[in-house]
Amino acid sequence: MVGEEIPFDEYESVGSGSGKCPPEYIVFDEERGEYICTLTGEVVEETIIDTGPEWRAYTPEERTRRSRVGSPLTHTLPDYGILTTISSYRDASGRKLEARLRIEASRLRRLQAKLRTTTSIEKNIEQAAREINRIVETLKLPRNIIDSAMMIYRQAAEKGLVRGRSLESMVAAAIYAACRIHNIPISIDKISEYVKGGRKEVARCYRLIVRELQLRMPIVDPTRYVSRIVSALKLSPAVERRAAEILREARRRGLTAGKDPAGLAAAAIYIAALELGDRRTQKEIAAAAGVTEVTVRNRYKELVQKLNIPLPAQ
Repeated sequence: MVGEEIPFDEYESVGSGSGKCPPEYIVFDEERGEYICTLTGEVVEETIIDTGPEWRAYTPEERTRRSRVGSPLTHTLPDYGILTTISSYRDASGRKLEARLRIEASRLRRLQAKLRTTTSIEKNIEQAAREINRIVETLKLPRNIIDSAMMIYRQAAEKGLVRGRSLESMVAAAIYAACRIHNIPISIDKISEYVKGGRKEVARCYRLIVRELQLRMPIVDPTRYVSRIVSALKLSPAVERRAAEILREARRRGLTAGKDPAGLAAAAIYIAALELGDRRTQKEIAAAAGVTEVTVRNRYKELVQKLNIPLPAQ
């Protein structure tokens, strides 16, 4: 606002007037972003960057409510991480609490944990967060998958999709969807190993989530799975290169559409290994790819037949 005095000891004018303006006459115009001398009317400095907040607050409570500083929001907590947690070991100064105070602080922590989740949806989200952390850490997936999976699961819970369905299966489906979004090469079979529902139930929940939340899933390139499977089986680089060639040709002919990318990669590796004499069984390759032997066998037959690949006698 024009009229706000600036505590300058001395400020040199950029205008063509007296050259110096007394500090008591210099004010800041917030609308224009300029320092102005009210004595001569000169603009002392212009295009000032305002580093303060764009909002106004007239009371301490209003300032606290409008302030947006603090830890980033997270989908892994029912309250998005907005609330603070009571420490049961140290006080505000960092000093250790006495035994009596530690007991009291622990009681308050338990009470706070109960107050965090007051609705059934919040309790469900809290259980899902623990399950997502367990599966992601077991599979050694990137940490950003946790937040993405929780965001997907939270949307599904708020839309009522989790009601009447297995929490584990819905969690596994959300993790698989998050991996697809972030182009993490992992199969739904591999994720399903860590839940009780099985692959069929997880796949059904995944289709439900994608359809009802209208998620746009990127098309996964099967060649992204090749390196991981080849490394697990300790196959040669020549097998990896040949498998990638088979998959590129299959994609060019439109044979990969609607097929499980991990299954296609496993079948291409099986064919390449047969061609180059570095053989592995379908069971070994299926285990490394995280798919079933039936999937490898079906994709293998399709690729050999459609691409006219001659194989040596087995």
